[in-house]
Amino acid sequence: MTTVPLVPPVEFPGDPGLSGASRLFDGEWVWQAYCNEFGRPEFDAHQIRVRHFNHSPGRGAIVSYALEWPPDAYLPPELFTVRILRAKPVELFRYPEDAQLPGLKNAARPDTALRLVNKHVFVIPVRRVSVDVVRYRPGSRAVLRHGVGKVTFYVRVLRPVRVAPLLAAADLVARSEFVAPRLAGDWKDGGVLWFSEIPGRNLRRHIQRGKLPDPALLLDGLESLWNMPHRNDSGRAFDLKGPYRRAKRIFTHALQGSEEGRRSLKDAALSLDHFVETWRPVCHAHNDFYDDQMLALPDGRLALVDFEELGPGDPMLDVGNFLAHLRWTSRFGPNRYASVRDTYRRLFQSAALERFHWDKHELALREAVCLFRMGTSAIRHIRHDWRSRLQAGLSLVNEISREAA
Repeated sequence: MTTVPLVPPVEFPGDPGLSGASRLFDGEWVWQAYCNEFGRPEFDAHQIRVRHFNHSPGRGAIVSYALEWPPDAYLPPELFTVRILRAKPVELFRYPEDAQLPGLKNAARPDTALRLVNKHVFVIPVRRVSVDVVRYRPGSRAVLRHGVGKVTFYVRVLRPVRVAPLLAAADLVARSEFVAPRLAGDWKDGGVLWFSEIPGRNLRRHIQRGKLPDPALLLDGLESLWNMPHRNDSGRAFDLKGPYRRAKRIFTHALQGSEEGRRSLKDAALSLDHFVETWRPVCHAHNDFYDDQMLALPDGRLALVDFEELGPGDPMLDVGNFLAHLRWTSRFGPNRYASVRDTYRRLFQSAALERFHWDKHELALREAVCLFRMGTSAIRHIRHDWRSRLQAGLSLVNEISREAA
């Protein structure tokens, strides 16, 4: 059978608790598994690209791939996923089939998407809908774009159980100092929500162009969220411990055989373990606040377009997360943007400390723990150099932790 290359080529430590996990980065096995499950296609694939890797050592692993065809086939890439769970058979499914996201199949196809928008969004039926994929994480969530003439909706597809908390979060953001997208329609049983498009520039790109927003605008918006009265539907309390512990397990598995890496992980855990174990939520917070979640509007206001994690949390952790993303992208992002992003990080940090009279070391601890969790991106978006990227991320965590000592 034809051997199809897997790109990027990846070597990752085997997982004794998951039979067959090592095959997830074997192009020949992945191609054979695809053909066995879905039938051999008319064309052999040109290559199979690894899109996303989620690993829970000893428990499960899921990899999403893009099957790329030869250039002269003129076919779009085909997304599919392989999932391995402990003591269960291997599963394969193709986008938009996803058992955890029951509404995705209908929302992702133009013909069925048309029926959905005519039922859940428009009073007067429309005749055509275009569909684009913005983001997709198998089993978790997807963001699509539905275009109807000159009107665009951003469609969030999630597990139905998450619809009510997200609607409550959208209501809170709409009452804050941030501009919020308008809910245009919902299909609760399918876990599908339509939000209006907001005309504006992505704040990350805005900052990279040297157009630095007044930190007071961001802090005004955040403070208005923090001061919201508590409601029973205010969403889940932010889980700091769970993702932190999962990241430690992932790093421990991935860094086996690397003395330097394990030493960096030990140093980071010594600095952060006590803080994580004793942390408690204190009020409403965004819980995933950073520049890529916002838009800068032509009139100078800021729009908050992603708020899925909003719920009981910690104001200082919101600011720490924003600082962590600025620091991460200034260190590991394109060099041409490093200086301006670092400049804005310092400006934003100073503004927050002066406004709220926080302890600088406490804020640094929160920035460090956010950076620690962000380090999993070296594995989630895996490349051939994932080890060096993970090591560099842990070194940055330890650099910030020393500031907090």
